[in-house]
Amino acid sequence: MGKERDLKLQSYNISDNRYRELKYFCRQYREKQSQLRSITELSSPSFSGTGVGNKTSDRTADTACKRAQLQRDIEIIEQSAIEADCEIYQYIISNVVDSIPYQYLGVPTGKNQFYKARRNFFTFLSLKRW
Repeated sequence: MGKERDLKLQSYNISDNRYRELKYFCRQYREKQSQLRSITELSSPSFSGTGVGNKTSDRTADTACKRAQLQRDIEIIEQSAIEADCEIYQYIISNVVDSIPYQYLGVPTGKNQFYKARRNFFTFLSLKRW
């Protein structure tokens, strides 16, 4: 596989820097899935032992917030791919998340249609991540 090139999406109102931000957000997809699966620890709040300035650290709430953020990030990527093309969204995800080139994906559509859907994916993703 050759060196990966950045997409030029200025005509879609996505700058080079914004594209890279979105690309690397997508590259974290598998990591976010793994983290989401691994967050299972729920515990009761811990209280400080002193009577002055009691502080509550609610690990359950922190865990719930982290899970919600991870789930939201995953859904943003998946929904953007579905909106771009519901027939080939899983191929779009594999391409942008895992950097698998079109020719190795076995996409049931033509190259032009796939690349158009991928550009649309980044447009939808950019709007959702604003």
